[in-house]
Amino acid sequence: MKFGALLFPFHHPAEDPTLQLEGDLALAEHCDQLGYDEFWFGEHHSGGWQIIAAPELMIAAAAQRTRRIRLGTGVSTLSYHHPFMLLDRIIQLDHLTRGRLIFGVGSGALTLDATMIGHDPMQARRMMEESLEAITAMLRYDGPVTRKTDWFELDNAALHLRPYRWPFDIRVAAFKSPAGPRLAGRFGAGMVSFGASASLGTGSENPLKTAAGIAEEEAKQAGHRFDRNRWSVMSLMHIADTEEQARAEVRYGLTAYTKYIRQILPMNVPVDLDDPDAIVDVLTTTGTAVIGTPEQAIAHIEKMWELSGGFGTFLIEQSDIADPYATRRSLELFARRVIPYFTAATWPRLAAYEAELQTDGRTRRTMAAAQAKAGVEYSHEVAGRRRAS
Repeated sequence: MKFGALLFPFHHPAEDPTLQLEGDLALAEHCDQLGYDEFWFGEHHSGGWQIIAAPELMIAAAAQRTRRIRLGTGVSTLSYHHPFMLLDRIIQLDHLTRGRLIFGVGSGALTLDATMIGHDPMQARRMMEESLEAITAMLRYDGPVTRKTDWFELDNAALHLRPYRWPFDIRVAAFKSPAGPRLAGRFGAGMVSFGASASLGTGSENPLKTAAGIAEEEAKQAGHRFDRNRWSVMSLMHIADTEEQARAEVRYGLTAYTKYIRQILPMNVPVDLDDPDAIVDVLTTTGTAVIGTPEQAIAHIEKMWELSGGFGTFLIEQSDIADPYATRRSLELFARRVIPYFTAATWPRLAAYEAELQTDGRTRRTMAAAQAKAGVEYSHEVAGRRRAS
């Protein structure tokens, strides 16, 4: 299993946007230094909170500050861009990142984003499918591509660059609707699942299993295989040494975040939105989020793994529910305590320590005896030199 972070972002509109964007790049650098595998930037154009309009720009900047972490568009809204122009930019970006790019694609979540440019939000999924079909056709490199729809046209279009690394990693956004998993399977793409853990604690539904099942069936019908290693799943999470500390830290921004989410997404949060502890109770009880300890984070991820049947990357949603300093501490604590549990990085050390404990102090006694022996031998050596003189 790999690990990463996804930044839509959710930045309070009362704060300085320049500092917020700079903080986003610093957070990507922080995750790279901590050994995370993926970092994603979203694309949105309205609402005042999600202020990254071009994830490609953020990735280009982040690529200069990082060494190994993969960088994803989380996600590029296909219906807002001509498919040739977008793909041409994305492939250039893949070269600038030396193959670290993940091309996440979706249909868009904010209605106002679409209506401001004269699009009907109800047509977004259809437009996304048309664009993704054209993109995958161009990526086959088996000749010029010609397509004509009611919103874009390709006339013998051919890319003059190949991706830096092959196969090129495309992942389709999945959230509630079957549209994302269907397209991922049809076009042989991976997936990035938003809100992946919602309702896991209630036992009422299993969105992860449902999404994977759709993707696998559609892939089979299209002659592909859905690759779970290219499936990233996201969950909201903030951890600290104690649950009490984690709850205290998210009082910084959880209520504002929840109020905004309730405005933009078709979801009901049956709780007093001015009571952060009540919000935490609902989020954790339903399995939507973890606000707690590393041990609770481990249990949450294990449950997601079990219910999904396995995925490639677990992503931590970054939503400014805690202040920047607490957020960085949470990510570091996760890297120190949670990631090694799943990667088995600490298992040989723990086994070696356990083996040492089983010696019942033999090492200590042997060392003490060796030190005493060395002392006696040195005393004899000194005495011998004195007699000789």
